[in-house]
Amino acid sequence: MSEIPSSNATLQAGPPQPGAVRRFLGSVGRTTRQRAAFALMLAALAWGVLGEAMRPHSWRRTVRAEFRRNLRQSLGGGLATALIAAALIGVLMVYQALYWLGAAGQEGLIGPILVTVLVREIAPVVVGLILLGRSGTVAVSEIGRLGIGGQVHTLEAQGIDPFQLLILPRACAFAVAAFTLGIFFMVTALITGFATATLLEAVQTTIWSFLDRVLLALRVTDFIIVPLKLIVIGVLVALAACLSALTLNPRQRDIATLLPHGFMRGLVLILLASLALSLAA
Repeated sequence: MSEIPSSNATLQAGPPQPGAVRRFLGSVGRTTRQRAAFALMLAALAWGVLGEAMRPHSWRRTVRAEFRRNLRQSLGGGLATALIAAALIGVLMVYQALYWLGAAGQEGLIGPILVTVLVREIAPVVVGLILLGRSGTVAVSEIGRLGIGGQVHTLEAQGIDPFQLLILPRACAFAVAAFTLGIFFMVTALITGFATATLLEAVQTTIWSFLDRVLLALRVTDFIIVPLKLIVIGVLVALAACLSALTLNPRQRDIATLLPHGFMRGLVLILLASLALSLAA
């Protein structure tokens, strides 16, 4: 007759240890969840911004004041940089396109090339980088100091939603600023490049004929994709800055480490958004 093991022996043995396959799958799942956490939170915040921005009751007096402050900071801080960068792009790219295409007798390609390269690709990315460097780092620093100092938890204890006060106004302000800076950037680059080509006698046409070629090269989808790309990039820059400041452990991080972390996240999101919308067009 076989002996039945006692319950004490079973308890002393403990639960069965997972095998090598289960441990491997657990480590893969844990790593995947950690890597995907930022993307999932980013998608949730983007959906929240889209929903809350359409609701009038979300725009209380404090939220409107924060929106105006961030809009002044992003536009005032980035306008001069955007105009200088646009002037350099105009001299280096628009003038070169006018000169070499005119020398090759291919003036008809001026509009399509400038629209494809400048309007659709260069302008949104450069504006996003300017907004990230001038305003995104400021947002990381401001919210990071609030998180490290415990003011974010104080807001929650007082019944104030940090999303509506810190994230929503910044996302909307950065979207408006990105669109505005993008328009200024494109117009300044085109006018500066044509003015340089005129002074150096590289073109024999008028400014109105030149702008007419550029406008005729625009497709119907460009009037949707280009503004959408600018707005999406502005929102992503704001969300990357806010998430980088709010999700990192304040006990292990300080402002000096928050800034490069937020900048790299914003840079990757700018490039991915530009690529995705370009492929969608």
